[in-house]
Amino acid sequence: MEKENLKSYCENLPGTTHDYQVDWQADRYHVGGKMFAMMGGDSKGKPIITLKCDPNRAEVLRETYEGIIPGYYMNKTHWNSIYFDSNLSNDLLESLILHSYTLVYEKLTKKVQKQIISK
Repeated sequence: MEKENLKSYCENLPGTTHDYQVDWQADRYHVGGKMFAMMGGDSKGKPIITLKCDPNRAEVLRETYEGIIPGYYMNKTHWNSIYFDSNLSNDLLESLILHSYTLVYEKLTKKVQKQIISK
């Protein structure tokens, strides 16, 4: 998994904004002011990406892939963290990023959604 490719993928989703949380040493990606992805490290500094996920799908993913764990420092029901050194395909990671983005986007008001689409 290439971190730069995933950063680029996140940044190119419609309406995405990026910031860097110094205290957490993490890149954060938002849509409509709401976070959908965070790239940083776990307590040992091991690189991870944390993504929002449907709770049922989150459980299946954790059971299926060793490199996917409950969201580090996030709500364990709604977020998963994925280790960069896991052997997941870029296609799977991109689909999980898109899933996270979509979950957050769909919770935005219709007004904000329209503003994002019209840009």
